[in-house]
Amino acid sequence: MRLKKYMSLLGIGSAKVDLVLEKGEAKLGECIKGSIHIDGGNIEQHLKRIECDLVKTDNTHREEVVETKTILTNKVIDSENHKEIPFSFYIPETLIPSSDCLTYRFKTRLVFNEGLKSLDQDTITILVT
Repeated sequence: MRLKKYMSLLGIGSAKVDLVLEKGEAKLGECIKGSIHIDGGNIEQHLKRIECDLVKTDNTHREEVVETKTILTNKVIDSENHKEIPFSFYIPETLIPSSDCLTYRFKTRLVFNEGLKSLDQDTITILVT
């Protein structure tokens, strides 16, 4: 059991996160919906929070966090269990729409009591209203 815990702390066999969006594009000011899927790893882990950043990347590969949504929680993720948490995010009206030179993605992280993180990234296209 200790070996599984140490492997989990290194990211081997730890819980995984997957943000599943209803669609891959949204208009400025629109509320995009989906769900956060969490699959338990080899051992029980205590989830402290879920962080989801909307990240803008330009053609020079410079990244900027536009906005962050944080869900504070005290859930126990049982080993090999599956949880789904509803997700919604309002796209700021002040953004520049996606183009060949400008892209957006959601970067979703699970943060556990042990300090370990699990990461997922999903591209989204921002359209003109």
